[in-house]
Amino acid sequence: MLIVPEREIPDLLTRGASFDAVEKVFAAMAAGDAYNFPVVREAIDHEDALYGFKGGFDAKGQVLGLKAGGFWPNNMERRQIINHQSTVFLFDPDTGRVAAMVGGNYLTALRTAAASSVSIRHLARGDAKVLGMIGAGHQASFQLRAALEQREFERVIAWNYHPEMLPNLAKICDEVGVPFQAVELDGMREADVIVSITSAFAPSLMADHVAPGTHVACMGTDTKGKQEVEAQLLARATVFADEVAQSVSIGEAQHAIAEGLIDKAGIHQIGAVINGTHPGRRSDGEITLFDGTGVGLQDLAVAAAIVDLAKAKGVAIEVEF
Repeated sequence: MLIVPEREIPDLLTRGASFDAVEKVFAAMAAGDAYNFPVVREAIDHEDALYGFKGGFDAKGQVLGLKAGGFWPNNMERRQIINHQSTVFLFDPDTGRVAAMVGGNYLTALRTAAASSVSIRHLARGDAKVLGMIGAGHQASFQLRAALEQREFERVIAWNYHPEMLPNLAKICDEVGVPFQAVELDGMREADVIVSITSAFAPSLMADHVAPGTHVACMGTDTKGKQEVEAQLLARATVFADEVAQSVSIGEAQHAIAEGLIDKAGIHQIGAVINGTHPGRRSDGEITLFDGTGVGLQDLAVAAAIVDLAKAKGVAIEVEF
C-alpha cells in the first residue's frame, strides 16, 4: 500500500490537475461509466461534528475507493487546525486490496474549487466580468483562485456573514491585480458569476439578488437541512448538478423539491454539458445554477492523480499491509 501524507500534497497537486480530474470524472458519470455509492453522513453527537463516507467506482478510469471524514466546527478555534478533516482510501478494482491512503484535506479544498470552476467554464457567459463571492472561510480562498482562472474578471465583489473575514479574499485579489469590493447581498445583482461557499442552514442569497444571465455555483450544501440560496432561485434557473441523486437529497435542490418548485427531471448533470449531450446555457439572459454537493468520485479521481504524481516524484511511502 502507498501512503501520501497530507504534508506532501500541496507540492504535488495543482489547480489544473484537479480541474482535469474532476472534469473527466463528471463526464464519465454522465456517460454511465462511473457511479457514486450512497452517502453516509451523520451527526455523531460529539464536538458538534458531522462524519461520513463518500465512495464510488469509475470503470473507465479504473478507480475504486472512498473518502472518510467530515466537519468539526470547533477545530479552528480550539486547536488551530481546519474544520474539514478527511482521508481517501483507494482499492485495486481487480483484487479488492487496499492500494493507497491519501491525505484528504487539501485535496478536498482543491477538488471542491475545481467543481465550481468546471461549472463556470461550461455554463457562465463568455463575457462575464464581475465575480461575486458569498463566504470568506478557508474554502472560499480556493474557490476564488480557481474561479478567477475561468474568465477575464475585471472585479470581485463579496459578502460574508462575518465581514471581518473579507480581507482574506481582498488579499488574493490584490495579489492577482483584480479590484475587490465588499457589498451587501443586494449588490450581488452586479455579478455575472456568483460562487456561494458557506455552511449555512438558512439562505442568504435570495432570488431577487441574482440578475438575468448570471451563473451561480452553490458549493456549500452537502448535508440534509443545509441551504445557501432561496429555493425560488432554483425555479428561476436552469439547474445542473454534479449528481442529481445527491442534489435532491442533500444538496441545494432538496428545498426547491420539497416546496414543489422544481422536480428531479428538471435537474441536469454537468457531465452532460461536458460531453456535449446537453447544450448548457441557451441564452445570455438565462440564469444557470450549479448545485455542487461534492461526490465521492471527485475525491477518488483527484486522489488517483496525487498517487501517480507522488510515485513519479518518489514521495509516496510504501508499506506492507
